[in-house]
Amino acid sequence: MIPQRTFGRTGHKSTVTLFGAAALGRVSQADADRTVELLLEYGVNHIDTAASYGDAERLLGPWLEKHRDRFFLATKTNERDYASAKAQIHRSLERMRVEQIDLIQLHNLGHPDDWDTAMGENGALEAAREARDQGLVNYIGVTGHGLKIAAFHCRSLQAFDFDSILLPWNIQMKQNDQYASDFDRAVGLARERGLAVQVIKSLLRGPWGTTPKSRSTWYQPLEEQPDIDRAIHWVLAQGDLFLNTPGDIDLLPKVLDAASRFDGTGPSDEEMTAMVEEQTMTPLFA
Repeated sequence: MIPQRTFGRTGHKSTVTLFGAAALGRVSQADADRTVELLLEYGVNHIDTAASYGDAERLLGPWLEKHRDRFFLATKTNERDYASAKAQIHRSLERMRVEQIDLIQLHNLGHPDDWDTAMGENGALEAAREARDQGLVNYIGVTGHGLKIAAFHCRSLQAFDFDSILLPWNIQMKQNDQYASDFDRAVGLARERGLAVQVIKSLLRGPWGTTPKSRSTWYQPLEEQPDIDRAIHWVLAQGDLFLNTPGDIDLLPKVLDAASRFDGTGPSDEEMTAMVEEQTMTPLFA
């Protein structure tokens, strides 16, 4: 079974690895069913999906309709204005066949124009707050990608009292001094306020480039079990972080196996740096 820790101020004891349902975006119902069965086998009790993840919400519907109480359920809206975000939140509820979402997140909020619209009057944040007031969602978070997102999250946390943040973190990004500084600042703010911090891209090996794409992830992931173990244990050993599993259902068994063997310790930065050199790992964002 996978260890649990408290998901920020929500008080929910979530497994340290959250299921990243982007992996269900382009699979069959049979594959989705098999994947959820695997989650239950390992005790994973937290699902992170999004309205923009293809058919993921719809494929989760049959399971959530029967087993809603077994999962902390998070989804995301990528709309920026109030009306569109409100419609998307209600559509997510319908697709997943649930009456309530635990966490609604403003998806990939890392562009100045998007930020101004979503956070301003008649923006997506108003729709999320309204849904919370109506009891349709319990908590509100913000997510993003790229080298500027940690700084944007700092800006977002100054503007609104979000309940969680989600952003990339891996050894290659720690080697980027500016991003590492922004990451530490954003995570520091989150910890001061008791917010949950979720990380993505932690199994990054590098961009696909000219390498034939063999996984459904939009980056080339680590694939060998010892490398996956090191990457996951390195993240999870950093206190209170939650790791979202990568978007490939066939890689998931190795990820969950690694997480189930986490004993509270992980490799050092020096050991991870050595792995970067051995595996020719490269940054995803420039």
